[in-house]
Amino acid sequence: MLQIVGLGAGDLKLVTLEVYQRLQEADRVFLRTEVHPAAKDLVAEGIDFESFDYLYQQANQFTQIYQEIANQVVSVASTEKDVVYALPGHPLVAEESVQLIIDQLDASEYQILAGPSFLDTIFTSLNLDPIKGVKVIDGLKFSSRDLNPRVDTIISQVYNQAIASEVKLKLMEVYPDEFKIKVLRGVGLEEEKIVEVPLYKLDRLEWIDHLTSVYLPIDKDNSQEFNRLVEIMEILRSDQGCPWDIKQDYQSLKKYLIEETYEVIERIEEEDYFGLADELGDLLLQVVFQAQIAKEEGKFTIRNVISNIVEKMVRRHPHVFGNLEVEDASDVMDNWEEIKAKEKAKKIDHLLDDIPTQLPSLLQAQKIQEKAAKVGFDWPELTGALNKVKEELEEFEVALNNNNSDNIEEELGDLIFSLVNVARFLEIDAETSLRKTIQKFKNRFAYLEDKVQEKGQELNHYSLSQLDDLWQEAKKELK
Repeated sequence: MLQIVGLGAGDLKLVTLEVYQRLQEADRVFLRTEVHPAAKDLVAEGIDFESFDYLYQQANQFTQIYQEIANQVVSVASTEKDVVYALPGHPLVAEESVQLIIDQLDASEYQILAGPSFLDTIFTSLNLDPIKGVKVIDGLKFSSRDLNPRVDTIISQVYNQAIASEVKLKLMEVYPDEFKIKVLRGVGLEEEKIVEVPLYKLDRLEWIDHLTSVYLPIDKDNSQEFNRLVEIMEILRSDQGCPWDIKQDYQSLKKYLIEETYEVIERIEEEDYFGLADELGDLLLQVVFQAQIAKEEGKFTIRNVISNIVEKMVRRHPHVFGNLEVEDASDVMDNWEEIKAKEKAKKIDHLLDDIPTQLPSLLQAQKIQEKAAKVGFDWPELTGALNKVKEELEEFEVALNNNNSDNIEEELGDLIFSLVNVARFLEIDAETSLRKTIQKFKNRFAYLEDKVQEKGQELNHYSLSQLDDLWQEAKKELK
């Protein structure tokens, strides 16, 4: 039977008596690595062993190394009677090779003999009680999404400064640069070292080696934590909260939702990315606000909001999360609309009913035209759309000549609608196009005002001809 044993986090004296006996009695002993304090004790005890350190020099990926170790151990164990595979710490804690071995064997073919894990010694060295929860992360393979600043976190396998640098960059996506962390080396050994440093200095410690781990305490001030935002909104809406926030409802918040959305758009168009981060936060607050009201009324929670969009994104991307094959972005959009149509098949009576009526008019017009075009109700080429603009302009002029106010309004709407269709053909967003023109007008008009003020005069004292001259000047200056 294969014995998979833990060597603990330090000297051989820290292993259990049963592990010690198995090491002495085994026909063959394998060590995942002899870069461990217990290895020299095994030599002193006259216990022969073979290590897999040479594999770390031959392979580029740890996954390849662990798979090769597992294959070799299983192969030897299948032909020899008493084989021991020994690893640092506890065999089942952060040891991928053990899991790969177990996957290849029946439960009757191996035995796990525990050793003190590196976590035990870390808890002791830090006087840390894990009862409230501790997150343990493999420093070799994690992303910022795995982090939770609201629980104590231990990052293992920070083998060298290069890995420490990668770990630091991922941590700084969530934690402040100055956040105090503890770097632990050789915990449980005589040469144990525990140093507190700001996060940004993590990879500057030259003594980092294979015995190094990183500890991050709870970040009580973490303002980026989504759960904290939800918690703040709950407090604001509570009896002890803010009178204004308590007073709000779905309807009263609509205008703020619209305002925040347009402020986000404005920052994007200005390419003000620092401002964009701030405005996106304001927009996110509106989502959390609406969800909190719904939670209080028993309708849904923010978790439902998140889970719904997660399920929807997975469902609408079968080419990413499923087996569907697509050629290009056009195929993706066609498939998206097809899936979306199936989802809403039971909810709407007509094709255009799912276009929100509260959208800005230009955007709503463009979306309606796109929907109609999907089923073939469209001009075959741009010329048809341009001719329609000419036709609508002529009808508008007729209405003007007849001085029929109702008809003028209707024909003007038709003209604008036809112009939006031209924009769609040219793949121009009509809403954005008009907004840019508005901003251009504002900039030029501000130029007029500044020029007039420089002369100590007022706009209404200028003739139209004089203002037009300034306007032409503004067009040249503000390109």
